[in-house]
This record gives sequence, C-alpha cells and structure tokens, in this order.
Amino acid sequence: MSEGAFIEYKDVAKAFAGTPVLRGLSLAIDRGEVMYLIGASGVGKSVAIKHLIGLHRVDAGELWFDGERVDQLPERALVALRKRIGMVFQSATLFDSMTLAENVALPLRKHQRMAWSAALDDARRRLAQVHMAEHADRHPAELSDGMRKRAAIARTLALDPEVVLLDEPTTGLDPGARRDLWQYLQILRDEEGVSVLVTTHLMEEAERCDRLAILNEGKLVALGTPAELTREIGGDVVLLEARDPEKLAERIRSMFQVDAIAMGTHVRLEIENGHRFVPDVVEAFPGEIQALSVSKPTLEDVFIHRTGHKFWNEEPGAPKSGRKH
Repeated sequence: MSEGAFIEYKDVAKAFAGTPVLRGLSLAIDRGEVMYLIGASGVGKSVAIKHLIGLHRVDAGELWFDGERVDQLPERALVALRKRIGMVFQSATLFDSMTLAENVALPLRKHQRMAWSAALDDARRRLAQVHMAEHADRHPAELSDGMRKRAAIARTLALDPEVVLLDEPTTGLDPGARRDLWQYLQILRDEEGVSVLVTTHLMEEAERCDRLAILNEGKLVALGTPAELTREIGGDVVLLEARDPEKLAERIRSMFQVDAIAMGTHVRLEIENGHRFVPDVVEAFPGEIQALSVSKPTLEDVFIHRTGHKFWNEEPGAPKSGRKH
C-alpha cells in the first residue's frame, strides 16, 4: 500500500460473464477526503465501490483499506470491515413498516447491542444531523425520495463509519435536495473526519469535491482536483455549429493549424483567446457556421480532451450531452 493512502486500488480488474468492467484501476484516496468517481452507466463505478466491502471480489489486482488488503479477507473478516465502512445504495432501502427513527436505530440494536430506547434516542440525533428530526416518527412511504435518501444516510452514519460510500446518491433528487446533500458531505468531512467516496454520472456535482476520478470503459482517464483538471486544457473551448462539421474541421485545421475535431453537428476547438479567433474563422468561412459559442473549460471538456468523445449524461429524461449549445 502506498504511503499515506487510506484506500488504494492497485491495478484492479473485474469482468462479468467474460465482459471486462474494470480494466486495471489504480487509485489512492486520502483519509478525510471527498472523492467522486464519475462516468456514464456501465463504466464500473458501482462495481469499484462494492469491491471495498466485498460485495464483488476482484479478478486481479489489489485493494487496500487502512493498511489491510481487503481483496484477500475471508467473509468473517469482511463482516467486521463493514462496520467501519458504511454504504448508501442507489435505492434508499428502508423498512416501510418501521418509522424513520426505528430504521436508523435498527443497526445500533443489531450490531452494538444497544438497548432499544437508547438506540431510538441516538437515531433521533442522527436524523437531526441530516435535517430530518421532525420526520422521525413518520414512515418511509410518506416521504419524498430526497427525504428517504437522507434517512438512509443517517442510518449508515449510526455506526460511526470511517468511510461512507454513496452510489449515485442524488439520482431522482430535486436541485434543493441535491444541494443539501452536497453540503452535508462537506460537513461529514470537516466535522467528523469521514472519508467519502461518491459515484455519479452528473459532471456538475464534481465541482464540489476535493478530487475526482473520471472513468471511461473501465479505465481511469483523469484524476485531480476540479481546478487542476480544467487548467490542463487552458484557453477557451469554441463550438461551431455547421452543416458539414467534418469538412469544416478539416478546412480549419488546414488554414489555422489548430486541432479542430468534428463532434455531432459541431466543430470543437481548444484555443487561447477564443473570442479573438471567432471573428477570423467566421470571416474565413462565410455562411458555413450556423451558431457558435465560446466558454471556459468545464469538466465535460476534460472528459472530451482525454477520451476524444462526449460524456453521455444518463440522467433519465436528460439530453444526450451535459452541455447545452
């Protein structure tokens, strides 16, 4: 295990029915860090975090947690490990027959042998931490998706885990509930010293993390802080809408000696002082450009820069691109 790393994936590989899902993932996560794993559906994000609690076994490579090699632990040792690592699954699984307080108290009663009355008192305190105290005596079916998700997080935190894993935690949440969750993750890091590992397919969420790891086809393609990754592009991103993007991109490359690529109905360039370049290219190709935009690089641009293709946003009902033109 690398010095200083709290969690480390070392060349981890996993396949299902012969189809590779993770292809040599190497990633180190620090203690007390909020790390986001970002990628479209099917790139191995959820599989990666489930490896950490032994829900999937790695096919190759090594997985370390706090100096201990997780991928070699027997099942009995994994049970003990799971008390140190809490996971909130994509669907907030709560018992509908129990109140929220009873749901949160259950692991305290089961794993810590706490008296039921004491467990309920602690559960109410945990629910207050996620701004759900007033709903402690209600049942999950009475509440919104966002409220149930917060209650599931409170239940995970009841055992004071050192790491919290959240699999697509904001799926189905409204913008307000998403903001509440982002703020709470920062509180967990700052006040509780908890390490947080989040999977998401929403690029805009990663702006708030300490570091992010971008996955594509089971491989790590980018790793760093949001600022570090966007700085690597430099300059501006110029998008030119055209009837024949392939032809226009070729002509721009020839005339201006810049790296222009056709993507869908657009030609995309990364260039310094894009606002100065735009008048020149419009004048050079009159009538060929239907619309254009100049913007500072985003994390989606980092993905394109590293992979050569767009990051497809899999949010139900969302357009097939994270950027609107």
